[in-house]
Amino acid sequence: MTNHKNAHTGKKPYHCDICGKAFSGKTILTKHIRIHTGEKPYHCDICGKTFSANGHLTQHVRIHTGDNPFHCDICGKTFSQRGHLTLHIRTHTGEKPYHCDICGKTFSVCNNLTNHKHVHSGDKPFHCDMCGKTFSSNSRLTRHTRTHTGDKPYRCDICGKTFSDNSTLIRHVRMHTGDNPYRCEICGKTFSVNGHLTQHVRIHTGEKPYPCDICEKRFFDKSGLTKHIRLHTGEKPFHCDICGKTFSQNGHLTQHVRIHTGEKPYHCDICGKMFSRKGHLTLHIRGHTGVRPYSCDICGKSYADNQNLNRHKPVHTGVKPYHCDICSKTYNENRSLSNHKEKAHAKQTIKE
Repeated sequence: MTNHKNAHTGKKPYHCDICGKAFSGKTILTKHIRIHTGEKPYHCDICGKTFSANGHLTQHVRIHTGDNPFHCDICGKTFSQRGHLTLHIRTHTGEKPYHCDICGKTFSVCNNLTNHKHVHSGDKPFHCDMCGKTFSSNSRLTRHTRTHTGDKPYRCDICGKTFSDNSTLIRHVRMHTGDNPYRCEICGKTFSVNGHLTQHVRIHTGEKPYPCDICEKRFFDKSGLTKHIRLHTGEKPFHCDICGKTFSQNGHLTQHVRIHTGEKPYHCDICGKMFSRKGHLTLHIRGHTGVRPYSCDICGKSYADNQNLNRHKPVHTGVKPYHCDICSKTYNENRSLSNHKEKAHAKQTIKE
C-alpha cells in the first residue's frame, strides 16, 4: 500500500547504494540492483534461460507456450504482453504521446523517444565487450551482441525461421499475413513497418536529414547513409558462410544466400510462381495487372519498372553512354551494346 501511495505522491524513498538512483518501492529497487549485480534468479524450465525479474520469465515462457492472453478489441489480434497490445492499439488510433523537447518529433513508444534523443546528443553509452562498438540504446547493444553469439531466440510459428530480435520477427510474420498497419495520410500507401512509413513520407516532403560527410550527398534515412558511406570506404561487413563472398548490405547477403538454399519466400497469388526477391514478385505481378507506374515526362510512355524508364530516356536526350571497345560505336543502353558485340564482333570476342 505504501509503495502504491508513493507512486501517486512521487516520493522515492528507496535509493540504490551503487548508482544513487531513487525508487518508489523496495521491490523496484531490488530489481534495479540486479542490473548491477547481474543476478538472474528466475529460470525457464523449458530452455534454461534466466531472468532478473519474474515478470520477464512469465513473458518469455509465452514464447514456448504460444499463449497470447491480450487481444485487440478493434481487429481481434492477440498478444503475449499487455505492453505489446498497448503499442498495437496506437497503430489504430495514431496516438504518439511521447515528444522530443528539442525538435518536436513524436513517438508512440517511450524507448523510441529515448533512443531518438541520442541523435541530438550523439551519446552512445552502451558498448559491446566483444568488439568495443558503442550504441545509443541497450536494446541495440543486445541485438548487436547476438551477431557475435549467433543467438536467435525468436521463432516464426508459420515457417520456423528464427530471429535475433522480436521486432524483426514481427516484421517477418507480416510477410506471411500481409498485415500493413501503417498508412500514409498523403497517398494512402500502407506499410508493415512504421520506419518504412516514416521513410516513405520523406518522399512527399523531400526531407533528407542525413548528409554524407565525405561528398555531402543527403539521404532520407540513416541506413541509406550507412550503405552509401560503404561506397566510399569499400567496407563489406556481411559475408556468406557458404562461399565466403562479402557484401556491403545485409539485404544483399540475404538475397545471395537464397542462391545456395533455393529459398523463394515470395509467391504470386495469381499464378503461384515463386520468387527469391520481393522486387521480382512486384514486377511479375505488374505483368498480370498491367500496372506501369513509371512514365516518361517527355512523351508519356509508361513502364513497369524504373530501370526500363531510365533506358528509354536517352532516346530523347541523345545521350549514348555505352561505347564499344572494339569499334567505338555508341549506344543508349547496355543491352544494345551487348547485342552489337555478339553480331558485329563475334570472332574478336571469341579470340579474346
